[in-house]
Amino acid sequence: MILPKWMRVAMLATAAMNCLGALAFVPSITAIRNQFGFPQNVHPLYLWIIAEFIFIFGVAYAWAGFSGRASRLFVAVGAAGKLAFFGTIVAFALTGEIALKSILNASGDLIFGLMFAFWIFQASKQLGKG
Repeated sequence: MILPKWMRVAMLATAAMNCLGALAFVPSITAIRNQFGFPQNVHPLYLWIIAEFIFIFGVAYAWAGFSGRASRLFVAVGAAGKLAFFGTIVAFALTGEIALKSILNASGDLIFGLMFAFWIFQASKQLGKG
């Protein structure tokens, strides 16, 4: 589907956030994980898998933003991923497993997840009219 301008901007912004966020999980960059309040003693394999996954989605968001096109399924998966990440961070922060500041640090995922969900809802309404 063709994305409206605001959604293209959101895709490009979340692409930048994801690509930079992936750095937080590169094993040798411990300062960023510490700043975000994430656990430090994690096996590098898991950190690399997370970093790669976040980066790959960042590239896909950039493609959608630059091309102006994205399937509803892709946006739905992105919304679910961002909202699930935020929810997981909140749950672990509220139980004291990670720093409370992590909630604030993950708030961008909440905002983009809600924006993506809103677009899906709007696109579904548009399709229902035709």
